Amino acid sequence: MSIEPRHNRYRMGSGLKLSSQEMNKVQASGLHAGASTSHGWPERYDEVRSRTLKLVETLSPEDQMVQSMPDASPAKWHIAHTTWFFETFILSPYVTDYLPFDEQFSSLFNSYYKRLGNHPERSIRGTFSRPGLDQVRFYRSCVDDRIRDLLEYGASAEVLRLLELGMNHEQQHQELIVTDIKHAFWTNPLRPGYQPSQPRMIEPFAVPLTWYSFDEAIYEVGNDTHGFAFDNELPQHATYIHPFSIASRLVTNQEYLAFMADGGYKRPEFWLSDAWDQVCGNGWISPLYWERTGDGWNQFTCQGMVPLNRGEPVCHISFYEADAYARWAGFRLPTEFEWEVAAGSARNATKVSGNFLESEAYHPRPAVQTRLRHPELQQFFGDTWEWTSSPYIAYPGYRPPSGAEGEYNSKFMCNQMVLRGGSCATPESHIRKSYRNFFPPQMRWQFSGIRLAHDGAGS
Repeated sequence: MSIEPRHNRYRMGSGLKLSSQEMNKVQASGLHAGASTSHGWPERYDEVRSRTLKLVETLSPEDQMVQSMPDASPAKWHIAHTTWFFETFILSPYVTDYLPFDEQFSSLFNSYYKRLGNHPERSIRGTFSRPGLDQVRFYRSCVDDRIRDLLEYGASAEVLRLLELGMNHEQQHQELIVTDIKHAFWTNPLRPGYQPSQPRMIEPFAVPLTWYSFDEAIYEVGNDTHGFAFDNELPQHATYIHPFSIASRLVTNQEYLAFMADGGYKRPEFWLSDAWDQVCGNGWISPLYWERTGDGWNQFTCQGMVPLNRGEPVCHISFYEADAYARWAGFRLPTEFEWEVAAGSARNATKVSGNFLESEAYHPRPAVQTRLRHPELQQFFGDTWEWTSSPYIAYPGYRPPSGAEGEYNSKFMCNQMVLRGGSCATPESHIRKSYRNFFPPQMRWQFSGIRLAHDGAGS
């Protein structure tokens, strides 16, 4: 069966016409109509878009319909929504007489942008059996064609800025595809694997944990605007930080098991008030995806159920659990600014490298034993997002962007906690030391873990 859009003026070819405002911007940039603005943009765009499709290539159409909880979304919806973003923020406003692929898609695949009109409740995305997967993929292909034509014809700096925003937005959804399908497969009694089994680093014992101290000082934090940044990373500003020490690696499963064995989930003295209500109300006794079998524990991964590797970083825990563990251990979680200072320091030899989405492991790996007398900081990037003790609020002097773009981040600056560093499901090119992720404190389905800190000099 052939699939066609609802009108016959969709294909652009050489008939592309920029809006008069956009044409003026292109000409002001020194380009003429039909001039190429490639400079790597088409290749970057295609790489991001193809990565998304690669993530779903092993999933059946039925798999891509599943929504296992209100906070997750079906893979098909991710594919459609990321396409909607490029159509809504670039093609519709910057191409003259642009006709949307389907008028109904403008609301159906709108996530939460109130200024752009109505949108369905997030919790019912799994009911969207129509449009079918083939139609969604055709929609995606058609929008891709028009974006490529636009780039070849000539795009202003503003369009390229929005294109980069859209690519980074899609990378966020690539991470969500992995986290959401993992949760969906875990809720399936068959416990299928998202990917084939892979060799694992079995580390029964953790690399020794050491502490690194940082002096009190006024530090510059936030993005320096050299390269892409989301608006919530701005503006860069000075902040005073007391002397602190931070752990050389993430907390491991073995260490978290000790907390559990000491009655950690049964002792209210370690838990914030709302946290204790979550423990009792949800029956938490371990991190998400852990299951006791006999005398041991198994863990659900993207390869299915496997024995718990005690040397791996503990993962899929809420802020509440991370905070309770830190209190039990006699330490605390770092602030987001302490984390950023440590991540950008000379002691962090890895900088922005580690176990990311590109490794296709989709699972955290143990810290590496080195022969150095004083091991360097490890695992700051990749493996697991790291909860901080900082609430997600605006930086001093922050102003949200105008229009619908201003809803991207600023509307969520309430009742959320900041995470840093990226995870094994984050694209490597997407992360940086100033990147601020944020989630409600009770959420556990993200690849989230723990790094400890304490006041003053290290031991």
